[in-house]
Amino acid sequence: MQLPDDTTLTTQGMTPEHRSGRVLLLACGALAREILDLIKLNNWSHMDLTCLPAIFHIHPEKITPAVREAVAKHRGAYDQIFVVYADCGTGGMLQSACDELGVQMIAGPHCYSFFEGNDRFAEISEDEFTAFYLTDFLVRQFDAFIIKPMGLDRHPELLDMYFGNYEKLVYQAQTDDDALTEKAKACADRLGLAFERRFTGYGDLQTALNTV
Repeated sequence: MQLPDDTTLTTQGMTPEHRSGRVLLLACGALAREILDLIKLNNWSHMDLTCLPAIFHIHPEKITPAVREAVAKHRGAYDQIFVVYADCGTGGMLQSACDELGVQMIAGPHCYSFFEGNDRFAEISEDEFTAFYLTDFLVRQFDAFIIKPMGLDRHPELLDMYFGNYEKLVYQAQTDDDALTEKAKACADRLGLAFERRFTGYGDLQTALNTV
């Protein structure tokens, strides 16, 4: 499967090139690179991948209806569809839809949790309520997901209003990439936050896909 560029994954998502597996992974575009890496690493030849636009990350009300539409579109061609979204701000609506549709989804409140490991994230979350999280994808697409939607490119004076209660930026690194780490540091500096890099790898994403 060919990986589209980050801009395409943000605005359009990703469609399967052709059907080659028994299982379709229906995922957020922000997870495409990591999922394809896991498919290659584990030789999961029974899996295909399709992704919804990653920009739904900041429009969670669009996720559930888009998942419903995609399941209806693809379910006749596959033995199983696995939804690679956590709750992701849907307020339980996505889980209810998946239950109704008879498809499984990854556990957890959001991708920051399952990359960290859901159990570990639950332990630390109460002590990190002033932390702002970024993943590899969100570091690469920082302007598209943070700066522009919040209007900080046009109104930098809004920075304190949005981030005045945060203390640090936690970069959850899926890969060891020095250039990406430097960019994440620059993101923290731009927001006026302390910086912490935490190598998570794929966390519970790999664990969940191992069972599909």
